[in-house]
Amino acid sequence: MEERHHEYLPDLEAAEKAQLPGKLKIFFGYAAGVGKTYAMLEAAHQAKKEGIDTVVGYVERHTRPDTLALLEGLEELPCKEINYRGIHLREFDLDAALRRTPQLILVDELAHSNAPGCRHTKRYQDIEELLRAGMDVYTTVNVQHLESLNDLVSSITGVVVSERIPDRVFDSASQVELVDIEPADLVKRLQSGKVYQERQSKQALDHFFTIENLAALREIAMRRTADRLNRAAVHDGKGQSARAGEHILICLSSAPSNAKVIRTAARMAEAFHSGFTALFVQTPESKELSGANIKRLRSNLRLAEQLGAQISTVYGIDPAVQIAEYARVSGVTKIVMGRVNHRQSPLMKKKSLADRLIELTDLDIYIIPDQQPLYKKPLGRLRRPGPAFSWKDVGKAALVLALSTLICLGFYAAGLRESNIIAVYILGVLATAVWTSGHLYGVVSSVLSVASFNFFFTEPRFTFQATDPSYPITFLIMLLSSVIASSLASRVKTQARLAAQKSYYTELLLENSQKLQQGRGEWECLQLAAEQLNRLFDRPVIYALEKGGAELAFRAEPEDQAKILEGLTTEDLGVAKWVQKNNKHAGATTNTLPDAQWLFLAVRGTRGVMGIVGIPISGYSIPDAFEKNLMVAILNECGLSLERLRLREEKREAALAAQREHLQANLLRAVSHDLRTPLTNISGSAGILMQQESTLDSAARQRLYTGIYDDCSWLINLTENLLTATRIENGGVQMEPELLEDVLKTAVRQVDRRARDHHISVTMKDPMLMARMNAGLILRVIINIVNNAIQYTPAGSQIALSAERKGDMVEVSISDDGPGIPDEAKKHLFDLFYTAGQGRADCQRGLGLGLNLCQTIITQHGGELKVADHKPRGTVFRFTLPAAGER
Repeated sequence: MEERHHEYLPDLEAAEKAQLPGKLKIFFGYAAGVGKTYAMLEAAHQAKKEGIDTVVGYVERHTRPDTLALLEGLEELPCKEINYRGIHLREFDLDAALRRTPQLILVDELAHSNAPGCRHTKRYQDIEELLRAGMDVYTTVNVQHLESLNDLVSSITGVVVSERIPDRVFDSASQVELVDIEPADLVKRLQSGKVYQERQSKQALDHFFTIENLAALREIAMRRTADRLNRAAVHDGKGQSARAGEHILICLSSAPSNAKVIRTAARMAEAFHSGFTALFVQTPESKELSGANIKRLRSNLRLAEQLGAQISTVYGIDPAVQIAEYARVSGVTKIVMGRVNHRQSPLMKKKSLADRLIELTDLDIYIIPDQQPLYKKPLGRLRRPGPAFSWKDVGKAALVLALSTLICLGFYAAGLRESNIIAVYILGVLATAVWTSGHLYGVVSSVLSVASFNFFFTEPRFTFQATDPSYPITFLIMLLSSVIASSLASRVKTQARLAAQKSYYTELLLENSQKLQQGRGEWECLQLAAEQLNRLFDRPVIYALEKGGAELAFRAEPEDQAKILEGLTTEDLGVAKWVQKNNKHAGATTNTLPDAQWLFLAVRGTRGVMGIVGIPISGYSIPDAFEKNLMVAILNECGLSLERLRLREEKREAALAAQREHLQANLLRAVSHDLRTPLTNISGSAGILMQQESTLDSAARQRLYTGIYDDCSWLINLTENLLTATRIENGGVQMEPELLEDVLKTAVRQVDRRARDHHISVTMKDPMLMARMNAGLILRVIINIVNNAIQYTPAGSQIALSAERKGDMVEVSISDDGPGIPDEAKKHLFDLFYTAGQGRADCQRGLGLGLNLCQTIITQHGGELKVADHKPRGTVFRFTLPAAGER
C-alpha cells in the first residue's frame, strides 16, 4: 500500500469566511433508481440559470446516460485519488471544495463511507463542514440509510445496510424533496438496464427489488418525510420542541440486540416528541468487559449519541435498582429494553431485568424482541471482580481462621454452648471477607470454618466424622450462613468502593466549579481545567486559548511535561486547527481524523470556541463513556467561565467606551459654548478696528486690542488643557527628576496677563529640591491653579507658591488671600465641567476642565491634590509629587 498523507487543513486563507452557515437540501428516495441524482442535477441547472454559482463536487455516475447528459454545462471539481491496498479509489475532494467556495455545491450519496486517508470517515461529515463554511449543498439519500430505520428496513428486506447517517442530519436539512416513482415503474427501469447492469439488475430483482419490498419502503419514506414536516410544525418560536410530557429511557449494554433497542427508542421519542435518555449502569462486571463486548458497548454509546440521546451513567451492583431509582428521580415515563437472549444455567435461574423493573416501578416497559442468535453469557460475568491470587490475602484468611479456632477452643474449655462457637466462626468469615480483596477468600474461609468446627468440636473430636445425626444439618446451616455473610460483606465493600469512586468524580466536578469561579484570567481558568483532566486521566494535557482565529499557543499541564509540546507534529497541529475552526471534537477515538495520536476537544461557550484541549491517546488507555462525559462536563464549565471573563472584559470596555463618548460629547458641547463668546468678541473687535480705526481714539483702540489679546490667551490656555487631556488618555506619564524652583518660576512666567495686577511670589526652603515629574504636565497644573486664583481674587491679592519635602514626597502649595471657596463648592471643585462662582459675570469663560485635569495629572504621578482654607483668609491648593534624590 502506498504511503498515505492526511490533508488535515485546506488553504484557510483562500477560503471565504461566511457569516452564516449554508443550507442543506436532500433529495430523498425509497430505493436506488427512483431519480434522486437526476432531480438534483435538474435543480442545479435551474439554480445556475438564476445566477447562482453552482459546482458539482461529486456525483455517482452509475453509467446512466440521462444522468451523464445533465452533467454537461456544470462545473465539476476533480475527485481526490486515493490508493488503498492496491485499489484505486475516487473520493470527494473536500479541501478543493473549500478553496473553490461556490454558492451551491452538489455532493451525491450522503451516507457514503469515505476511504481511509480522508479527513472524515463519513461523507455527511464532509457536507457538515461545507455547510459551516457557508456553502449551500444539494445531496441524495435513501430511506434505508437512516439510522433509526435500519432495523425496520432490514426486517422487511432481509438486508442490513452498513452505510447509515444519524437522523439529526436528515432532520436538520432546510429542505427535503421526496423523489417518488411507482414501484412497478421502478421494476421496469431495472429490467431495462437503466439502474444497474443486466447481471446486477437480475440479482436485485430476485432479492431487494421486489414489488412488496419497494411498496413497503415507499410507505416508510413517505411516512418519514411526513414525520419530519410534523416535527418542524411542533417547534415553537425559540426552536424548542414541544414536549408531550413523555421521557423515554433505554439502558446501554454490550448485548448484540442493544443497537435495535436504541433505534426503536429513538423512533418512539420521535413519535412522542419526548425526551430520550440512554443510561449506562456501571457495575463491577462492566469493568471486566473486553474484546467484542467492549467494542459493542462503545458502538452502542456512539449510536445513542447520534440518535440524540442524553447519555447518563450511574454506579451500582444491582442494575434493576439503579435503573428504577434513576427513572424515579428523572421523570422517566417509558422504559425500552431488549429481551434477555443468553443461555442461563438451569441451576441459577433468576428473574429477568424486565420482571424486576416491573416489580420496582409502575412505568410502561416495552420489550423489544431479539432475533439475534442465542449467545452464552461469559462466565466471568458470574464471578465477583477481584485481584489475582495473593499470598498476603491467604495469610490474612489463615490468621483469622486460626484466631477464631483458638477463641473457640477457649469457649469449649469454659463449657460454652456450640452456638457460641458457631457465631465466632461466622464472625471470622465476616472479618476475612472485609479484610481480603476477593470474594473467593470468604467462600473458602466458610468451608474451612465448617471443617474446623467438625474437627475440633464434634464427637468424635479430632476427626472429620460426626456421630450425631443432627450435625450435618448444623454444618449445612453454618456453611450457608457463612457464605451469605461473606457475600453480603463483599457486596458492601464493592458498594463502598463504587460510592468512593462516584464521590471522587463528584468532588472533582465540585472542585472544578469552585476553582473556575475563582479564576482571575482566561489562561488561569483553562489551566485549572487542564489540571483536573490531568488528575482524572493521569496523563499530560495541552491547552490553548482561542483568540479570534489566531495561531494557537499551546501550554502543557503539568508544566514539567512542556517537552511534550516539542513532539507535536504538523498533523497534530492540523487537527487542533480544524477543531478551532469547526467547533467540533476531532482526532483519536472520533470519526474525524481518527488516525491522529491525540484527541483534541473544543472548550465551548455559547458563542463558539473559547479554547482547545489536547489529550494523548496513543500509549494510554481509551477513556470510557463516563470518563468522556465527565471530561466534556469539565470543559463545558470551563468554556462558560472563559465566556464569563470575556463578557466581563467586554462590558468593562463598553462602559469605558460609553464613558469616553459621554465625556467627548460633554466636552464638545462645553467647548462649543465657551468658544462662542471669545470668538464673537474677537470678531466684533476686529470688525470695529477695520471699519472705524481712524475715528477711534488711542484708549478705545487699546481696549479693543487688550480684549482681543485676552480672548486669544484664554483660547490658547483652553487648547493646551485639551491637548494635555488627550495626551494623558492616549498614553502613560513619563517622569524624570526636575528642579522644582525652575518649574515654579517657568509656570509663573506663562500665567494669565492679568497676573501683573496681583502679587505672585515663589518661596523655596531648599533651592535644590527635586521631584520626579513630567515637567510639561506639572507646568499645566501650576498654570491652571494660578490662573484660577487670578480669576477669582480681586486685584492686588497675594498669590504665594512654595514647596518642601515631606518624607518620600514633595508637597507644593499655591495659596491666595482672596474671598475663598465655600465648603459646598469644595466638594465638587474637581468634578468635570464644574465651575465655582456661578453668579459671576465671567463664569461663562469657566469650562470647568482645568482643576479636573490637574487632579488627573497629579494622580497619574502617584500624588494627591487637595484644597483647603488659607488662614486667615483665602484658599490654598496642595499637591504632592514623588521626591527625587536622597534627603
